[in-house]
Amino acid sequence: VQLQASGGGLVQPGGSLRLSCVASGRASTNFDVGWFRQAPGQEREFVAALRWGSRVTFYADHVKDRWTISRDRDNAKNTVYLQMNSLRPEDTAVYYCAGNQHIINSAIRRASSYNYWGQGTLVTVSS
Repeated sequence: VQLQASGGGLVQPGGSLRLSCVASGRASTNFDVGWFRQAPGQEREFVAALRWGSRVTFYADHVKDRWTISRDRDNAKNTVYLQMNSLRPEDTAVYYCAGNQHIINSAIRRASSYNYWGQGTLVTVSS
């Protein structure tokens, strides 16, 4: 499985961006995709996750009212999106998508639960 993240860029506070993650070689619907972010000098932190088959979603508290994770209705596109609204300067970070076969609920927010990682895309929120 290969993951490729895209869609980052420079946006003003209060603006929106949509990140995309293409999961090439995903073999089944029993696959989970997560988004993580890492700001300079900080540890990588969980943002959101989605179970491919059921579309069940998970969010970090600091984004759950602002952002939405979803997957393309066309299953063949193998794409997961992260719609980010009401962006704040503290959202500035490199954003990574990650994936693995089914992860139990208690572990889905842990970076160590994911075996496959994309290359990251930079999001900068600044006026």
